[in-house]
Amino acid sequence: MNDSGVMLTESELYALLRDCMNGSRMAQKKLYDRFAPKAYGVIRRYIYDNAPAAEEVLNDSFYKVLTKLEQYSFQGSFEGWIRRIVVNTVTDYLRKSIGKDIYKELQPEDAYVGSEPMAKMAHKELIDMIQSLPQVHRTVFNLFVIENYAHKEISEMLNITESNSRWYLNDARRRLKEKINFMS
Repeated sequence: MNDSGVMLTESELYALLRDCMNGSRMAQKKLYDRFAPKAYGVIRRYIYDNAPAAEEVLNDSFYKVLTKLEQYSFQGSFEGWIRRIVVNTVTDYLRKSIGKDIYKELQPEDAYVGSEPMAKMAHKELIDMIQSLPQVHRTVFNLFVIENYAHKEISEMLNITESNSRWYLNDARRRLKEKINFMS
């Protein structure tokens, strides 16, 4: 969107990115102001309980965006390109902060969550439940369900096995199901 709240045209976006690549601090601030709120929302889904860490990841993400602008090829949406950088930055942060000692070989188990009880829930209640999951569970759940990453990609991003990724997702679903059933 431009300053009046309208989506940027391709030529406006090109001009803004060109100015950013030429070192214009004003253009860089404009880019940040335009795209940072959505990026921060993505980050807070993963790091909801630590605002300073979320802000650090946001700053790291935009540093990467601004230093890699020449890599954007105008194929696909620019917002999607930024989102990919943000998700990769947040998973890098989580991989470092989680620690390797929690990664164990675990057996997958099925945990189906029916949709009927969920239909009765408020959006905020569901978000709160997801945020109450342990960090690895929440991260895998968000990457798989919200960001549509495959287990192979998640395993590479978090340095875990694909079977661990599946287990964490299924365990997150099981935990959410228990919380949903408890509420109904």
